[in-house]
Amino acid sequence: MDASQPIFRQLALRIEQGIVDGTYPEETQVPSTTEFSAFLRINPATANKGINLLVDAGILYKKRGIGMFVAHGARQQLLSSRREAFTQQYIHPLLAEAARLEITPEDLSGMIRRTAAESAPIPDLTSTAPPTL
Repeated sequence: MDASQPIFRQLALRIEQGIVDGTYPEETQVPSTTEFSAFLRINPATANKGINLLVDAGILYKKRGIGMFVAHGARQQLLSSRREAFTQQYIHPLLAEAARLEITPEDLSGMIRRTAAESAPIPDLTSTAPPTL
């Protein structure tokens, strides 16, 4: 766990990442509040608060008497919101700095392509079954 964010938010982010990377596919059950709290050694109320963040966002839903499940469309919803955040956090500042350096969008695109070609390939996280909690 990381001290820079509340624990309940960190749990929500961990579950979100599990949905994005395929650990928790849509319409499958996620671990219970009790399982999360025992595994992470956190208060069950804290775990419940993190899970409820995702319920409120429509990422998880409750099947009465059974548990929490990943909602249909949750992965796409998360990808969409993360792409928007990526644009705000990285692309806008990148374009602003490129403009200050008089780098055109076309030149910037070429720089990105060359750098990507020179970099080690990014592993495909969906091709292997990641461990579950």
